[in-house]
Amino acid sequence: MLSFDQLNLSTPLRNAIEDLGFEKPTPIQSEAFPVILSGRDMVGIAQTGTGKTFAYMLPILRDLKFSKQVSPRVLVLVPTRELVMQVVEQTETLAKYMSTRVLGVYGGPNIKVHMAEVAMGCDILIATPGRLYDLVLSRSLSLKTINKLVIDEVDVMLDLGFRFQLQNIFDLLTEKRQNIMFSATMTDEVDELINTHFITPAKISIAVSGTPLENIEQVCFEVPNFYTKVNLLANLLDDKHEYKKVLVFVSTKRRADLLFEAMESVFGTSIGIIHSDKTQNYRIRSIEDFDSGKNRILIATDVIARGLDLDQISHVFNFDTPNYPENYMHRIGRTGRAEKMGKSILFYTPTEQKDKEAIEELMVYEIPTLPFPEDVEVSRQLTAEERPKVEEALSHKINKIIPPGEAFHEKKEKNKKENLGGSYKRTIAAKYKKPQRKGGKSPGGTKRK
Repeated sequence: MLSFDQLNLSTPLRNAIEDLGFEKPTPIQSEAFPVILSGRDMVGIAQTGTGKTFAYMLPILRDLKFSKQVSPRVLVLVPTRELVMQVVEQTETLAKYMSTRVLGVYGGPNIKVHMAEVAMGCDILIATPGRLYDLVLSRSLSLKTINKLVIDEVDVMLDLGFRFQLQNIFDLLTEKRQNIMFSATMTDEVDELINTHFITPAKISIAVSGTPLENIEQVCFEVPNFYTKVNLLANLLDDKHEYKKVLVFVSTKRRADLLFEAMESVFGTSIGIIHSDKTQNYRIRSIEDFDSGKNRILIATDVIARGLDLDQISHVFNFDTPNYPENYMHRIGRTGRAEKMGKSILFYTPTEQKDKEAIEELMVYEIPTLPFPEDVEVSRQLTAEERPKVEEALSHKINKIIPPGEAFHEKKEKNKKENLGGSYKRTIAAKYKKPQRKGGKSPGGTKRK
């Protein structure tokens, strides 16, 4: 791991680091610095609190030269107003001894205030996607001068519904730029964004800090389908003394709702749910009930669970096997903290077998498989995704000839007559033995009268 001295920082940056009292960079800062400095596209997978802001701001500020131009050269996108304010504060702290102009814009304040601030010029613009896109549409801001794009907390951004704005922002940027992305979890949407807009990016993945695998007991169950998983989970959680404070991870918001609906009838008020489609008041209440011990079970998606205080988690359930191995590491890192032992239980179906094997390959560890309990009912009920797809043959696509049968009948006599082309053609054919056009010559060479 590199030290701050080895990063070859400028004097203003070294002075700012000394003022902050930092002695050595975090793992994500150490590994990201040379990649970002090289100008190559980069994707960083690391949790909140690992020093991601300094990881991208240190190399950016090191190479950012003084300029009087009005339009920004660096654009940082974050999902919320609070994150804009936080990143602005941290960037200004790093740039304390530099003449760098930093501006933050976000939804809420009157857009005319931000229009006036943008008109005064800035070097680094930190924004939420919605307010940034509004400023561009109002022609108050041009993105043609952006040469470095940073998207921080991209998984949260997509989960909050900013996909449309992000796509349009990419279209407005110049092709010659460096793309830098940070995310705590990987999803299909994040992967698609990388494949579409990044050029052979370097990928840096940082394991969960302070969570050695030795502190976590891992086991797994092979389960045939969703509702059998529900039965198994309910069976295990019936033991209140063993499962004191339990976090259950699911892959999507829809499956979280489906699981909560099935489990609420069994556990009543002792179970809660949290995901981004719930109102803010509902999410706050779910967190408070879980923290206070009123709820001992909380169903959550990867993205929304990141901001929770999870120091006392006794068990983590992976109800759905994550598609990306890194997500599994982040999930189980919620337990086994502060030198306490934690337990992780993974459910996987035959279709999730490959995802389980990818996780084991990443950890270099085979998760022990426990026998399926005999007293748990194997459900035959399937979700919409699990039902077999039946391809219906469409009648208009069948090209075979159907032979006449009882439904066919002979034509009536009047309908058997041959169509000769009309009375005019029949008259000409009888007179000249060959149809002629008006003004044409007969076969004998005489002109029609």
